[in-house]
Amino acid sequence: MAETILKLEQVTKVYPNGTVANRDINMEFEKGEIHSIVGENGAGKSTLMKMIFGIEAPSSGTITYKGQETHFSSSMDAIKAGIGMVHQHFMLIPSFSIVDNIILGDEPKKGIFINKKEATKKTQELSDKYGFELDVTALVSTLSVAKRQKVEILKTLYRDAELIILDEPTSVLTPQETEQLFVQLRSFKEQGHTILFISHKLEEVKKISDRISVIRNGISKGTYRNDELTMEQLTSLIIGRDLDNDMDKYKTHENFENKKALVVDDLYMEMNGKPVLNHVSFAVKKGEILGVAGVEGNGQGDLVNCITGLEKTKYTGTITINGTEASSLSIKQRRDLKMAYIPEDRMGDGTAGKLPITDNIISTYYEREDINHKLFMNHPAIDLVSDNLIRTFAVKTDSNKTTVGSLSGGNIQKVVVAREYNTKPEFMIAEQPTHGIDIGSAEFVHHKLIELRNAGAGILLVSADLNEVIDLADRLIVMFDGEIAGYFPDANHIDESSLGMYMLGAKKQTAEEIGGALND
Repeated sequence: MAETILKLEQVTKVYPNGTVANRDINMEFEKGEIHSIVGENGAGKSTLMKMIFGIEAPSSGTITYKGQETHFSSSMDAIKAGIGMVHQHFMLIPSFSIVDNIILGDEPKKGIFINKKEATKKTQELSDKYGFELDVTALVSTLSVAKRQKVEILKTLYRDAELIILDEPTSVLTPQETEQLFVQLRSFKEQGHTILFISHKLEEVKKISDRISVIRNGISKGTYRNDELTMEQLTSLIIGRDLDNDMDKYKTHENFENKKALVVDDLYMEMNGKPVLNHVSFAVKKGEILGVAGVEGNGQGDLVNCITGLEKTKYTGTITINGTEASSLSIKQRRDLKMAYIPEDRMGDGTAGKLPITDNIISTYYEREDINHKLFMNHPAIDLVSDNLIRTFAVKTDSNKTTVGSLSGGNIQKVVVAREYNTKPEFMIAEQPTHGIDIGSAEFVHHKLIELRNAGAGILLVSADLNEVIDLADRLIVMFDGEIAGYFPDANHIDESSLGMYMLGAKKQTAEEIGGALND
């Protein structure tokens, strides 16, 4: 009989504004298992994890950990009890060493001083024990994303965590790094640790889980053994309907006379004396999606900033948008060339969270004559545009006057996509368009991108999600260390493992092969 380490009974969370995040959740987690919790954005997963980790308190119900009913007043209480959490956004100080990050707040003492020698010895032994291959004296700023994640996990192990919550742990990892993480998670399991694995990547959930719990609209839809569920059944439980995975039928190969929506030629830019874009050249044709794959921080963000005009630093090379050389143009002037942009940071760059949907959904075309009467805005027309887009893009809201910041992540993303789609662009940059949103919202965004492509727009799709890039793109480039490391003229026939090697810099094509990204 498996030992229950954590038990939730009738756990409910109601916020002061009346929002019910979780209702009557009953779940049990066994010692030494990998247990995935899945559900759409806004389903209540994060709130549930916050209650387990002591960040939030349940409105009613009980949480029992290791046989004792818990009433954690903070995450420190949970950590002391043996619960650790690795957040999606790492909580590390880059200028500190690995060991300094790990012991922060729990420093071993020798008299009144920190026993740095003992701390280094213990953390290095932990790293070696779990096969992390870290030099714990190294600065965090020198580490790859995958190694920083290992540091976060090591922090929980240093504090003797028996139950570890991992929130979207593979979102920025290559296939090889993900597989290495899974090897380590299985090792944790064998040594008696319990892993709560939160992810939108259902292929990975199926690959790593012993059991899977599903939450929909704050309500538990059951816990299942992994081998009891097919992928289709799991998807249906999460979104309450069958998912349309057949993207091919949305693709056409209409002839747009090989016209170019974007041409980037010999783009070069330095920061702090180091090239962040090293003579990058490629083109996006009308009626196609060109995918850009790569581990975060290999120049993709700098590339997007240069193309959109957000980057003010001097760069060399040329950027041509829909036939017009745009390197010296402002953001607005580039948008006037029928360019649209879905930014990676939907809250920081994509929306104004404190303003209503109406203001956000017209913010990039508020000067349009039908909604701007120069002296006053045409509010009835704005309401009409907003309501039509809310309906078309299935934004879940009671009113177009709802502030964007109060929507779920998936619905905020739909507002951004609706706004950019409504500009009728001929060229669009979609930067991490479905990052952190649920599979239902992601499916909708994907279909809208395909619709734009089929209408003749050229789309530059920048994504760390390999499945997304491979499923949507017609052609594909891989960026590593500010350069194009690989070019694939047919994204439908790419081996994911091989692609990962280019993303890690273990493979690089010849200049002649890469040149096809501009000339094909």
